[in-house]
Amino acid sequence: MNKVHLIIDELSDTKELGSILEHLKTNYQQEPSIGKPVELFDQDSGVTLFLLYLTDDEIKIFLKNHIQKNINIAILPNDRCKYAIKNYGISKNIQDAIDDGFNEKLLSKMDILLCNELVVFSSVVIGDMHGLYKLDLEDNSRFNKLKILFEHFRRIKFKSYTLTTGKDQKILTAASGITIVEQSIANEKSAISDDLSIHDGKLNAFVLAPTSLLSYVLYLLSIFFYQRISLLSLPKSLGFLKTSKLTIESSKPMDYIIDGDLLSAKEIVVEVQQDGLNIYLGRVLEQKVKADANVIEEKDTIKINSLPKGEVRNILIEGNDLPLFKKADEEDFKELFVSLRSSAGFSYTYLTLMILSALLATTGLFANSTPVVIGAMILSPLMSPIVSLSMGIIRSDRSLLEQSTKTLAIGIVMALLFSSIFTFLIPLNQITHEMQLRLNPNLLDLMVAIFSGIAGAYATAKEEVAKSLAGVAIAVALVPPLSVAGIGLGLGDFDVIYGSSLLFITNLVGITLSASITFIILGYAPVKRAQKGILFTFVMLTLIAIPLIYSFSHIVETSNYLNRLKTMTTMHIDDKEITLNIQNLDTKEDKIFIELEIVSNKSLSHVELEHIKSKIQDHFKKNVVLSVSMKIIIN
Repeated sequence: MNKVHLIIDELSDTKELGSILEHLKTNYQQEPSIGKPVELFDQDSGVTLFLLYLTDDEIKIFLKNHIQKNINIAILPNDRCKYAIKNYGISKNIQDAIDDGFNEKLLSKMDILLCNELVVFSSVVIGDMHGLYKLDLEDNSRFNKLKILFEHFRRIKFKSYTLTTGKDQKILTAASGITIVEQSIANEKSAISDDLSIHDGKLNAFVLAPTSLLSYVLYLLSIFFYQRISLLSLPKSLGFLKTSKLTIESSKPMDYIIDGDLLSAKEIVVEVQQDGLNIYLGRVLEQKVKADANVIEEKDTIKINSLPKGEVRNILIEGNDLPLFKKADEEDFKELFVSLRSSAGFSYTYLTLMILSALLATTGLFANSTPVVIGAMILSPLMSPIVSLSMGIIRSDRSLLEQSTKTLAIGIVMALLFSSIFTFLIPLNQITHEMQLRLNPNLLDLMVAIFSGIAGAYATAKEEVAKSLAGVAIAVALVPPLSVAGIGLGLGDFDVIYGSSLLFITNLVGITLSASITFIILGYAPVKRAQKGILFTFVMLTLIAIPLIYSFSHIVETSNYLNRLKTMTTMHIDDKEITLNIQNLDTKEDKIFIELEIVSNKSLSHVELEHIKSKIQDHFKKNVVLSVSMKIIIN
């Protein structure tokens, strides 16, 4: 370096200037020439070091005038250039800053961010980003943080924007605010945790556009309490664009802030001049200079799937309140509705699968074979029209309701018909264990149906999890209770018909209601539109829940008796050691019926059995009926 040129203005501190000149002469044997910020200098291949002792605005003018000119620049700290100091990591000690200007390790080719031809140090902020940028909450108490959070919560507003990237990709959306930065900002409190490159030739735009109250609340919580976001896991309320140029247009003038200065325009053009200037950074950024030494220009990154489009965009712009749940996009509607209408329609394939699954289930039930019954569950096509029915309910879609109800009714009738005929024709009338499992439904079965309905609706709406539908079919088991009801019809057994039918109706209503609510949460219908259908389904579910609650309370009561009986597993009568193994326990009216296996080293008399019964009755304070089997161990 042959010479130093010191750029100052009329307001420069003369005392500080004297200190600068003395440090340069003492340590570097340099007597700099003095210049003004508006002067233009030709490129000199890095021969001259330009020391800028100026305000932020004057530094911006100097940088703008010398973009793509091969000159070396160092910035000297003062109270009038706080944004330049933050952006380039300049030491606040002026002598350290001068020394950094002579350290070749800190010299870096820097991208320069321009907004409407103005140099940007920190950021361009359009609208309200609700805490994303320049967030300073560290000195606030938890109460004050909550207060600030609710202040943001009350003032969410949206505006229409047209974004055009450097590759002429147009994005029409609505947003609360847009923040644009070029690089990571040293020593500045920012919610952006990623290390953004200083010369990749790209700007980074964050678009705040929550499409539901839920996503907005989650965003505020993450910003105000966690205070960090990452590009790898952006909140759903944020869109992200990495591009060399971004043009932002709106129908009305936009207020925007560049490094604390408030401006307004109908069109904002933000672009990056890659490797525009040679600048000596502060020593705190030495590692960043090394890390960025081999960075090459990246491809554009566009993450806009979460940004509002179509009807959602119009709702937000009109100033309506944020919906509780996200409204699905029109493309999602089209694809899903085509699929659901197809599933709701009757076909001979559906009929064939329905008959085969019912016959297979009936065979498995008589054979007491769990694998065969599971096979029938997978084969059954009943889940599809039920999910279509759920969508018809929340959308008040008469056509979809009629189609799915008709298809569902045909499937149910066919299953009952073929199961009952099959039962009537085969010479078996025994109620097997597999049948018994489906005769006493309770609240647990209702919970299975509800969770299965949620899973079924979610898997239908999301292509990436559609393969899980087989698992849903196994979990909810629609066909086996129908087949048991058909067996009950074939045998003329009302108890079998009632128990299995109750289980099937429980599954049907539980799936329908939970799938409907899931579709609402996923944004496929507004809550107001779905109220009538949801209310009707909920009333049916409440009526069905009454016998289920009774059955569940019976199970709880039986479980309590079993637990209490476990404290009496061993007894001693005279010289006889007795072990009680509980085989089964049931309660009817005021009596407890217990199937008991008694293991002893000697045979027991009737009197001794009565003694055991008496002890159990005293323990339960209820009449007990024992069914005893004896096992004598001979040593």
